[in-house]
Amino acid sequence: MFENIIEQGAVSQLQNDIISKRFAPSMLFYGPSESGKGSAALELARVLSCENDAAWKCGCSSCERHRYLQHDDLLVLGKRSFSAEIAACCSVFLRNPSNINSKLLFFRSLRKLQIRFSPVLLEDDPKAGKLVSVLQSFDEKLNEFLLIKENTEKDTALEKLCGALVKEALVLETDGISAKIPVNQIRQAAWWCRLAPNGKKKILIIENAENMKEEARNSLLKLLEEPPSTVSIVLTAQRREAIIQTILSRLRPYRFLKRSAESEKEIIRRVFQDTVHETDKKTEGSLISAYIESFLPQNSEKLYPLAAWFICSFARIASVNLKKNAKPVPGIITAIGERYAPIAQETGLERTVRSSSIVKTLLAQSGNFEDDSLPRFLKICLDLIASVSREADDPECVKFNDIFKKYIGETVTAVDVLNQSTTLALEALVHKLIINMV
Repeated sequence: MFENIIEQGAVSQLQNDIISKRFAPSMLFYGPSESGKGSAALELARVLSCENDAAWKCGCSSCERHRYLQHDDLLVLGKRSFSAEIAACCSVFLRNPSNINSKLLFFRSLRKLQIRFSPVLLEDDPKAGKLVSVLQSFDEKLNEFLLIKENTEKDTALEKLCGALVKEALVLETDGISAKIPVNQIRQAAWWCRLAPNGKKKILIIENAENMKEEARNSLLKLLEEPPSTVSIVLTAQRREAIIQTILSRLRPYRFLKRSAESEKEIIRRVFQDTVHETDKKTEGSLISAYIESFLPQNSEKLYPLAAWFICSFARIASVNLKKNAKPVPGIITAIGERYAPIAQETGLERTVRSSSIVKTLLAQSGNFEDDSLPRFLKICLDLIASVSREADDPECVKFNDIFKKYIGETVTAVDVLNQSTTLALEALVHKLIINMV
């Protein structure tokens, strides 16, 4: 039970609650990215449905279906990042296609995305009609993948199949999953929860539940007030405070902590059959996140110097305009240039003095921010600014950091929620930053 969740006290607490029969009907798993919240929620579904002792390698039919994420009593919704994990798991499989564990790992990564398109959730979804052909093609390829026999050798046909799955998964993630959970999905999930389970227990998992429209929160609250006895509900979030109090009061919280570097290395060794070192990543945060993202065309290693170029170019434009108007140049502008100019030089790009050319260069260098990489790029920019602001320990720097945070947040919302084009959103960001800094 929960043997595959490494270094998390929350799962010990969860296991004790199950054994002692003090198990809550609705729960919140909260903590930083890559802390195992999603994996623990999926494992909980298997444990509650198991017909035997709930060991990971249990051979009962219920556990087998849960291991392949194909159990009818499992429903999952909510936006998260899929592309990086899918690409990383594809690499693991292609390195050793004869290994059953590698095959299962890749298959599960694809199913984590596909189950977001359950017919239950697509009912009355305006996007459903546009995705029919992609979903059908994806399902056919996934079934073809399942039929691959053990001891299969890597060849062109296998690489082509895997490449097509990765490509279609990106289309589904980009075009089919809303940034904020819509009310119709919560209503459909509530209807599903009231149907009798096929096995022992149903489980509803809502990932990143803080990203939910107001109408959806109200609908969820009604479900949480009187959840059916045959259903367990798990919400995940990065911060407990991000869940509104009326919902939070109906959930038993389980806190997931950031794992140690050694534990993250062990997870990479076990799951991805690879090794990684802290020195391999340039950004702060999880080693697992950095490792997984390294498989994307626009990974953090590529985006980091481009982000440095962006904020250095902006700092240069702001400095030039301030001097033209005989205004003092804020310390944070100077500090940005001094700190990140050497990193920006890795791009081989000249820092521009024209705001109109910034967006054009960004799009050209990032491949139009393919694989949904714009939010990651903007987060790196924000991390770079925040680092300078923290070290400066100057109220003026904190003010400028807040400006960046505000407008970068608006840019992400414009693209993810309002479906604004990346070009227009970035042009608006540059304009707002220059106006407010100068």
